[in-house]
Amino acid sequence: MKQIALLGATGSIGIQTLDVIRLHPDEFRLYAMAFGRNIEKALPLIKEFQPEMIVVQDEETKDKLEKEIEGISVLSGSKGLIEACVADAVDVVVNAVMGSVGLPATLKAIQAQKVIAIANKETLVTAGHLVMAEAEKYGVELLPVDSEHSAIYQSLNGENPKDINKLIITASGGSFRDRTREELKGVTVEDALKHPNWSMGAKITIDSASMMNKGLEVIEAHWLFGVPYEQIHVILHRESVIHSMVEYSDRSVIAQLGTPDMKVPIQYALTYPERKELPITKPLNLEEIAALHFEKMDFERFPCLKMAYEAGASGGSMPTVLNAANEEAVQLFLEGKISFLDIEKYIAQALENHTRIHNPDLSTIISIDEETRKSVRSFLV
Repeated sequence: MKQIALLGATGSIGIQTLDVIRLHPDEFRLYAMAFGRNIEKALPLIKEFQPEMIVVQDEETKDKLEKEIEGISVLSGSKGLIEACVADAVDVVVNAVMGSVGLPATLKAIQAQKVIAIANKETLVTAGHLVMAEAEKYGVELLPVDSEHSAIYQSLNGENPKDINKLIITASGGSFRDRTREELKGVTVEDALKHPNWSMGAKITIDSASMMNKGLEVIEAHWLFGVPYEQIHVILHRESVIHSMVEYSDRSVIAQLGTPDMKVPIQYALTYPERKELPITKPLNLEEIAALHFEKMDFERFPCLKMAYEAGASGGSMPTVLNAANEEAVQLFLEGKISFLDIEKYIAQALENHTRIHNPDLSTIISIDEETRKSVRSFLV
């Protein structure tokens, strides 16, 4: 039985990971779970899965939770995340927290030679050079949970990476795929959260609407698969049936298809290298779908995607700035303090203001992340 440490247990990916664990009680056990401050959402999960360890965001939340439960160790903050990830009993760490908060814990988990199921884009976006170097040093393979990267991973099975011609990442286009730039003026948070295909958390749904989500996936794919940016392509695919493709040197293209359900890549990462039944997911019926559509991605329409490519290719500290600026700008939009189109303006300003550092270490990355967030918030003044 695999013992799971789940970071981000009350988020969208976390809840769906628990769906998979619940489905296979003889295969998995939730050893540790981490969440932010949402005790109300966490309590039923704690009572159902009875983890050995719980990690919360801060001491205040820890104090409140300890009044509600007994017999379970409750920790807080980054140190708590690390302790949960490196616990001797843990076999698999699922990093599903939002943002770069899971980075130090992921690095420590790699050093402890845990299996890493990574659903957190920001870990690789902000510190891909550090994460992949540690993974190689300790012989740890990162199993992608993002549907796109899981699709690429599956499409590479049994193939020689040297034969890769290009990676083709598909994008649904998000909530505003049929709107012009002019029509984006004045769109509301509620409008942005209406994703046409996927059920996701608020932040990632906004990122999908701006196409920053796809930009972060490009950077993540670069690190996961060691492919240059010029060989990573993004195309618009409205149905979200083909999750990604790999073109090889002989022009053969291998694709992974499935219904748009995150439980599929989550379970694949947890059961790898085996596959298990997944009856809670709808089978793909191509006769019902009948047609698949593809369109060229427009960088002028989606400037966030262009900025991500540029920041990734520039490297060093630029992706850290890109990610931190985006997180803060999206949060400001969700709080109703800026417009949807202001998100890209704030990111561009943060990137322009930053002087690139070539090979930042972990402490430098954390410092740049914090400075960028403060800077973006100051744009409001």
